[in-house]
Amino acid sequence: MADHHPTGIKRWLFTTNHKDIGSMYLWFSFIMFLVGGAMAMVIRAELYQPGLQFVDPNFFNQMTTMHGLIMVFGAVMPSMVGLANWLIPMQIGAPDMALPRMNNWSFWILPFAFAMLISSLFMEGGAPNFGWTFYAPLSTTYAPPSTDFFILGVHMMGISSIMGAINVIVTVFNMRAPGMTLMKMPLFVWTWVITAFLLIMVMPVLAGAVTMMLTDRHFGTDFFNAAGGGDPVMFQHIFWFFGHPEVYIMILPAFGVASEIIPAFARKKLFGYSSMVYATASIALLSFVVWAHHMFTVGMPVAGELFFMIATMLIAVPTGVKVFNWVATMWQGSMTFETPMLFAIAFVILFTIGGFSGVMLAMAPVDFQYHDTYFVVAHFHYVLFPGAIFGTTAAVYYWLPKWTGKMYNEKLGKAHFWISMLFVNLTFFPMHFSGLAGMPRRIPDYNMMFADFNQLASIGAFGLGLSQLLFLGIVIATIRGGKKAEDKPWDGATGLEWDQLPCPAPYHTFDTPPKVN
Repeated sequence: MADHHPTGIKRWLFTTNHKDIGSMYLWFSFIMFLVGGAMAMVIRAELYQPGLQFVDPNFFNQMTTMHGLIMVFGAVMPSMVGLANWLIPMQIGAPDMALPRMNNWSFWILPFAFAMLISSLFMEGGAPNFGWTFYAPLSTTYAPPSTDFFILGVHMMGISSIMGAINVIVTVFNMRAPGMTLMKMPLFVWTWVITAFLLIMVMPVLAGAVTMMLTDRHFGTDFFNAAGGGDPVMFQHIFWFFGHPEVYIMILPAFGVASEIIPAFARKKLFGYSSMVYATASIALLSFVVWAHHMFTVGMPVAGELFFMIATMLIAVPTGVKVFNWVATMWQGSMTFETPMLFAIAFVILFTIGGFSGVMLAMAPVDFQYHDTYFVVAHFHYVLFPGAIFGTTAAVYYWLPKWTGKMYNEKLGKAHFWISMLFVNLTFFPMHFSGLAGMPRRIPDYNMMFADFNQLASIGAFGLGLSQLLFLGIVIATIRGGKKAEDKPWDGATGLEWDQLPCPAPYHTFDTPPKVN
């Protein structure tokens, strides 16, 4: 019987092709990125100057909650899964993902999960308004009725993530081409394998937290209700035991992307391949023992503060190894600065700034001052926007010729980079100063002394949001009418012979991966 290839809408609904599913993940994540970005625009419009301007304070809180949830779970995570779907089978010489039907299912759960989450905006009492970390008892005792839809949406999103992670692990361990040992895999594959193990370990913890929220709300339990013998601080421990590895789930695949792109445009082999693998694994392991650095102000014992402070600072060591290796790869390389390389270099520099502010926040006595100020907002946006978002953007520019057979407009790509670079710093750098001066986060109004920094951040945010529409235009123009890409659009990329590369399938040279026997 001949293979049946459905067309039209059926192709996308029932597809088991890793490329189609990867494309759907990437488009879905970009739509969520624009939705979450629109919510950020509401936040920044309200904060443009002190005094009530546009929205009611309760709606402002709903926007901060939804913006965080949509960006983390709807934009960053699906974009990384989309890259995994497209690239992992090609990079390890596999014909497809190991569990294609489950792959289809893991994607199609997501639109329904986020439709439920976004629909809460239109319900009586409005959307959840307790912040993206949904601390109890705000999210249990005092939350609007729509919180139940948020809980179900989080459950469905978690199921999708676990299925995607299982698929990655089974594919990589069972379907590598002959001769490709683990230590010959491209680094993007390595970072995703480690990310997949993190997902499987922490998503059930999040499921436990939201299930306890549900039973506290409707079934008379008192997990987080101090009046009934529960403990609101326990919620923070459970949430951050999920939440800290989650931060690395969002950033590790971007490390892999940078480790593919920088050697290609430096025309050198990646410096310290095995140390990069071990550093990634070390970061993942350490991410499980640092969760309470988000909680220095809850009144933990000094011994606890010391432990979490030192453990957090230890993560700077493997992270520093990675930054050193990227710089050493570029050192004395024959570098050219096409758009993917520009985004990758910006990723390294700006992510490092986010890392430095993270070390500052890791110090318990200092964190007492910074906690819940805009300094924290500046820190995690420097990690996530130039980290996860620039990483994904670099990947799209780098592999778009491979995916579509067409070349994007290089001048427009560079314009997108420089505009993004200007506005990302204009948006988030002033937040360091308003935070150090004491401006608390998640507030719709503030003292006049913070007005200048907030105006700069708001102007930057609107510029940053609009510049991403240029990216959308570049991608659509490439798909619809870009000029045909050469076989090796990046000048034969690495400039190395086949056997000099760290893996036998140098995917970044766009040669065909080895066939599976």
